[in-house]
Amino acid sequence: MSDAQVKAEKIRWGILSTAKIGTKKVIPAMQNAQFCDIRAIASRDAGRARVTASELGIPVSYGSYEELLADPEIDAIYNPLPNHLHVPLSIQALEAGKHVLCEKPIALTSGEAQHLVDVGEAHPELKLMEAFMYRHHPKWQRARQIVREGGVGELRTIQTMFAYFNDDGADIRNMSDIGGGGLMDIGCYDISLSRFIFEAEPERVVGIVEYDDSFGTDRLASAILDFGRGTSTWTCSTQLVPYQQVNIFGTTGRVEIETPFNSFSDRPNLIWHQRGDEIEKIEFPPSDQYGIQGDLFSRAILDDTPVPTPIADAVANMRVIDAVIESGRSGQWVSL
Repeated sequence: MSDAQVKAEKIRWGILSTAKIGTKKVIPAMQNAQFCDIRAIASRDAGRARVTASELGIPVSYGSYEELLADPEIDAIYNPLPNHLHVPLSIQALEAGKHVLCEKPIALTSGEAQHLVDVGEAHPELKLMEAFMYRHHPKWQRARQIVREGGVGELRTIQTMFAYFNDDGADIRNMSDIGGGGLMDIGCYDISLSRFIFEAEPERVVGIVEYDDSFGTDRLASAILDFGRGTSTWTCSTQLVPYQQVNIFGTTGRVEIETPFNSFSDRPNLIWHQRGDEIEKIEFPPSDQYGIQGDLFSRAILDDTPVPTPIADAVANMRVIDAVIESGRSGQWVSL
């Protein structure tokens, strides 16, 4: 097969911004993926875009997002911009005729997320998806399969912890006016996985949210999601010792997921499946969840099939985030 034929079977990607998640994680993974061709990167700083493109071996750099969106050689864009720019730049990309893979959280509110969905529906020929990469990792696919097949008996509760320590006021995750804070950055995972495993939406939620006096962002949040047939309890924090763990409990079994979100790409990943008194350790070969995500999205474009995670899922996740924030303020359960 010639180089031209290989390129024809890949999606040509453009990257909006030189954000660290893109340059350190997503771009290298997609460059090693089967169906992704990273063709261009844009920044509002032309020099930074040029240097980053050179460092990562990306052929084209642009000094504005608009220039990249106007490039007819780009099929799809990945949007890892700060949270407040997710919706406006994704809308610009859709209106420029580009498929969009946008980082989580998709928006700042569920209403803003719904606006993006509405714009997406006006362009049915284009694919639009929120980049919750963890869902595509084989260990998460296996965990969901185990629960679906009754491997834990009746699913009753999920317990999740996700934390890191960051008190740098110059970090965008600590800037409240552009969508910073723990709920937006990592609490969204706690909610997403709960809905992913229960395969349902919570009926009501209650939360406690503590805010940083200096930053105004939430630094410690705990919540209970009531799914009617079971619960999800979780804590996320931007100012605790780094840690992440997920335990899925049923009437006859349990699934524990090691490093559930920052999965290893250079060594095996593990989950443990307990049935009664027996515990099976399940090992997965090294794989890169960002590359898997890029390929799945690219295949959806190439084959004109639905994306793995419908964009409506992003709105549903934002509704729960909104409810946790509301509950934290009122001290009451909030129905969804």
